[in-house]
Formats: sequence, C-alpha cells, structure tokens
Amino acid sequence: MREHDTYGMVQVQAWHRLHPHQRTYRDPTGMFAIIEGTVIRVQVSRLPGRRQREPKTLWLWWTGPTDDCDLDRIWQVYIRRFDIEHTLRFAKQALGWTNPKPRTPEQADRWTQLILAALTQLRLARPLVADHRLPWQPPLPADRMTPGRVRQGFAQLLHRIGTPATWPKPGKPGPGRPKGRTSTPAARHPALKKQAVKALNC
Repeated sequence: MREHDTYGMVQVQAWHRLHPHQRTYRDPTGMFAIIEGTVIRVQVSRLPGRRQREPKTLWLWWTGPTDDCDLDRIWQVYIRRFDIEHTLRFAKQALGWTNPKPRTPEQADRWTQLILAALTQLRLARPLVADHRLPWQPPLPADRMTPGRVRQGFAQLLHRIGTPATWPKPGKPGPGRPKGRTSTPAARHPALKKQAVKALNC
C-alpha cells in the first residue's frame, strides 16, 4: 500500500503461478497448454478529476517472469494505454498515417518516421502557438495543450519560422507520357492470412 498523488491510497496484491481453465491453446503433442501467470488486484481510494463515482477494483493479468514483476510499475503502465490509443487515433485521423498506400516496406517505414516527426513537432510547438480553441472547448495552459489543439493554431506559426525552400518558379507543363506508351500495372502482393489449425482430439 502506498500513497499516490492522483489516486490516493493504492493497494496492490498479486497471486503468482495461476493459470486459466482454457480450451484453446495446445502444445505440440496436442495436449492443452498450461499458461501460468500472475493475477494482480489494484484498489484505489479516489478517481482523478471531479468524478465522484466509487472507484472499481482493477484486475490485471501478468505473464512475465515473477522475479521481474514490479507491481507498481505494471498497473501504472496499464493505465497509460489510453494515451497510446489516443495518439494512434490522432496519427490516423488527423495526420493521415494510414491514407497512403505504400508498395514497399521501406516506403511504409519512411512515412511512419515522417508521422513521428510531425507529432514531435506538435509537442515542441506547444509554448509557441496561441490557444485557438473552438467555442465548446475549455481553455488549456500551454504545458497541457494536446497535439490536436496545437495543430489548430499551428498555421499562425508557419510565417514566423519560415522555410528553407525558395519561391516557386514559373514554368510550363512537362511533355508527359510519350504517345503510344502505356504504363505497366503495379506489382501486387497477396495478403498474409493465418491458416486454420485443426484441433486434435485427445
């Protein structure tokens, strides 16, 4: 039991070397596999924010080694999953992470690196942009602005930071594809599908 700044008194208990009663996973001999783990129970005295509802008991399952089972670290890492899920959703919906259709793994890795660079840029620009919030959004201090809120005011920052590129030069359209030449279709790769494993009767 320890005192937490957000959740008050936190009590964590664990039961090691337990395994569920399962009928799905089998070992190479066809017998049902025994998957041992640790059951963790987390009880807190209060919830963050202004929510007055009674906090519920949190049950977790840990399959790692018991000698490396840091109970305080496990439950605190688990509650951070919401930040990871919202970050992935923002990268997909706002930054267009899944919009392109790359044809090679190298192209997919390069696009992912660009998305990560954009997220980092939004984090670093928090103290530099004004809070251009919508009418129903509450005001936020600079150190608590989300990437989406920073993105709303990022346009006003572009003319201040400038760009290393030169001004566009006037030009004319290119010659285009030569007459009579057609483009070949792009290479297609079949999707990997998991093969169904027949259950062995024991």
